[in-house]
Amino acid sequence: MSRYTLYAEPEHKRVFTFVRRWGTSMGLWGAGTGILALYMLSVTPLVKREFLSKVPVVGGYWADKTPASDKPF
Repeated sequence: MSRYTLYAEPEHKRVFTFVRRWGTSMGLWGAGTGILALYMLSVTPLVKREFLSKVPVVGGYWADKTPASDKPF
């Protein structure tokens, strides 16, 4: 008959085990959620002006080139 034995994992290794198992997955989900949020908010003028236009390589795509005389507000 088999015998049940419990091998307790040391307390300091639980964090490392959790990070090793779930870190990559949580990082990918977090990055995907952040990209989705930026995509959904990219039509908002505040996000365009304060964040997207300041991205180093592709910021010129979102830069507002409309003259001040053509803006209603």
